Amino acid sequence: MIIFCSADGTLSKAVDDAMTTIETECPELSGILPRNYQTIFRGQDNLLKGLLRIFDNSALDDIHDDVIGRIYEYFLNKFAKNIASDDGVFFTPKSLVRMIVNVIQPKKGCVLDPACGSGGMFVSSGDFVNANGLNATDKLTFFGQEKVEFNAKLCKMNMAVHGLNAKIVWGESANTFYNDAHNLVGKCDYVMANPPFNVNKVKYEAALNAGRLPFGLPGYNEKTKEIGNANYLWISYFYAYLNKTGRAGFVMASSATDSQHADRDIRAKLVETGDVDVILSVGNNFFYTLSLPCTLWFFDKGKKDEMKLPDAERRGII
Repeated sequence: MIIFCSADGTLSKAVDDAMTTIETECPELSGILPRNYQTIFRGQDNLLKGLLRIFDNSALDDIHDDVIGRIYEYFLNKFAKNIASDDGVFFTPKSLVRMIVNVIQPKKGCVLDPACGSGGMFVSSGDFVNANGLNATDKLTFFGQEKVEFNAKLCKMNMAVHGLNAKIVWGESANTFYNDAHNLVGKCDYVMANPPFNVNKVKYEAALNAGRLPFGLPGYNEKTKEIGNANYLWISYFYAYLNKTGRAGFVMASSATDSQHADRDIRAKLVETGDVDVILSVGNNFFYTLSLPCTLWFFDKGKKDEMKLPDAERRGII
């Protein structure tokens, strides 16, 4: 990393100028990189110099991992008590990400994460492909939706750093409950995600109109016209996005395995497809901002027919 001081002698101005240059050379990052160092580090060039030295470290080049995500993980771990979880949004620990990737084994085609955060699922998928002697840039195309703009910009930077092909959208148009931003129903080879758990107050009519509900809607409040728990919206979406041989792996609240009423009906229909591959139970303390158990769900539409459970063996597990 080489940054020359600007004409006015300030390092912060030089960093802002460097960000502009990077965006010029890398158009996909246009409007993504921060350019307010002069405001943040006004009169504190020594502090900025120390920060740059931390990151100007050849050891970072040797980490074949989601570096941005790991930095984010570090700060979450240090300041978790001061970070309020937003609608059940939690950073996915790398151990869970790697487990999902290793089970569904993305090798080529379209990968979707409709709650992509900083892009850790994408980076880990790319590492998996590269580790198998292939080029992830040639083999995989990534699509992401992320409602929170800050997280989406982290994802864009993450993709650029790792040289991955990614189409990321954010804002209300990327609210997966109401939008299929990339028009990918039935087209994905792989779907992976850590969606917000137990989200309530999802608008019933808007979700219905948005579709992607092969098993119907979860229960909703007749008076407010709102869905009380959106876990099975997510589960339905992940299934709907897969093509005929697609695989999905995602984090889900433990309560989704035995929730009742309309959720139970959806779960029964899902099991009847024979495409549920495995569900893994994960204990407490995997998330930095909250102690709660979760599960990892896996779908595989490409399983051979003889591997799909017959009715007699499915009874009693719904």
